[in-house]
Amino acid sequence: MTNAQAEAQWELGKLVHDLDMQSAARMRDWVTPLGLTVAQASALREMTGPMTMRELAGRMSCEPSNATVVIDKLESLRLIERRPHPTDRRAKQLVLTPEGIELREQLLKALAKEPLFAGMTQDEQHALEGLLKRALLRDEVLHA
Repeated sequence: MTNAQAEAQWELGKLVHDLDMQSAARMRDWVTPLGLTVAQASALREMTGPMTMRELAGRMSCEPSNATVVIDKLESLRLIERRPHPTDRRAKQLVLTPEGIELREQLLKALAKEPLFAGMTQDEQHALEGLLKRALLRDEVLHA
């Protein structure tokens, strides 16, 4: 790789980082009025139905131990309940409470008000999504 190519790679990485920082700040702006952290909002958004901690952690792109801290807080706020799993005695199932369902709806409405990529067309957003997924998959293959 030449110095110019290395420089271009660095700049691209910096842009991805800047986008991540900007989107995280905007997400905080959206969820703070709801009394949530970004991690708590992520958990609520991903709770599309009953699921195990491992399933939720996978959807949140984090380790189950990290999701446990978030779920403990949501449980203390009475937004999520842990229930016995219907088919696996060793597992617990996470379920939204009526209050959790209501707050999840408020969260989805807040997210829909101001799209994160409002400055891009739908086609551009799909292209970006495809490129980012491809980059992530390539990185996983390289580090497997």
